[in-house]
Amino acid sequence: MKVILLADVENLGRVGDVKEVSPGYARNFLLRRGLVVEASPGQMKRVEALHRQREKEDARRLTAAQQLAARLEALVVTVPARVGEQGRLFGSVTNQDVAAALKEQHGIEIDRRDLELADPIRTLGTHPVSARLGGNVQAKLRVSVVEEGGSAGAAGAVAVAAAGESGAPV
Repeated sequence: MKVILLADVENLGRVGDVKEVSPGYARNFLLRRGLVVEASPGQMKRVEALHRQREKEDARRLTAAQQLAARLEALVVTVPARVGEQGRLFGSVTNQDVAAALKEQHGIEIDRRDLELADPIRTLGTHPVSARLGGNVQAKLRVSVVEEGGSAGAAGAVAVAAAGESGAPV
């Protein structure tokens, strides 16, 4: 009996596949659970239309991902971080920090799990970050880690030093 799968069925196929199964398996298991419909000529036309629509959608997504990749490769994302001696960061810059900065500075929203850092960034400077954009499209993004404004930190250090000299509690 020929059937069209309406859902993924383990060891049988994926949605939209046309499969030949035994009549008992189709009647007693697949049809009762709503996993398939019988393959009639009308249903076959519907499946073909669904496949054409899916191919168009996949092509559109691929084009959008390629355009986004080109845009990302031209960008530099600046991430401010607190810095200690010798240019080492307090903590590190993670993929979540990069995703937040990318959304804030350029309005591009990418899931943090799609940003790949070899290791967390622990130094100042420009670092490459790879972004997976769907399909087989990858983009290299440049992340520039800079020292935080420093004005609030310096003011706090001056206040602490002044309080220490006057003997006032901190």
